[in-house]
Amino acid sequence: MPIVLGFVLAVPLGWVANRWQAVRGVIVGGGSLLYTIPSLPLFVILPYLLGTRITDPLNIVVGLSVYAVAIMVRMTADAFAAVPADVIDSATAVGYSAWTRFWSVEFPLAGPVLLAGMRVVSASTVALVSVGALVGSANIGYLFTDGRQRQFLEEILVGVAASLVIALVFDALLVAIGRVLMPWSRRTPRRPRRRAVLATIERGA
Repeated sequence: MPIVLGFVLAVPLGWVANRWQAVRGVIVGGGSLLYTIPSLPLFVILPYLLGTRITDPLNIVVGLSVYAVAIMVRMTADAFAAVPADVIDSATAVGYSAWTRFWSVEFPLAGPVLLAGMRVVSASTVALVSVGALVGSANIGYLFTDGRQRQFLEEILVGVAASLVIALVFDALLVAIGRVLMPWSRRTPRRPRRRAVLATIERGA
């Protein structure tokens, strides 16, 4: 859930940061500032801000979503900045509205960079979720805290292995989704791909 929420919130923020340079520093800088907040204090403070119990899983979801947005917002802004200006101009020239141009041109072409950001967010989320065990959240971090208290090394190693497997599975799923949704992102010469995009836009007109 934090990975999905982070993506949904970061895309419009990154688009705004790329479109209006005056607010780019505020949005991107704010995301960087959010990521500097230590995870354990954040998980402890959130119950007071949200009015939840300290062991409520919602605290972990919100906290991890904050970090996901903090990571994704800069990469989203860079993703939209990487879309070739001539492709955007061509889409505008043939009559695409701003809304249609975003969904048909800008968002798909920014997809590969967005996917790379999602993979970073996925790995970060899996790494941070175990910290929630320190505030009573029932998750994979319990294997670390319980193993440490009982001096049970095997339990800790199982937690490490499980975290690694989960991270690899999430990463593989994201890569697979990217290949299905973005077949154009596979390795092809850059110039022919750009010409193909321009031709597609002209045919759509």
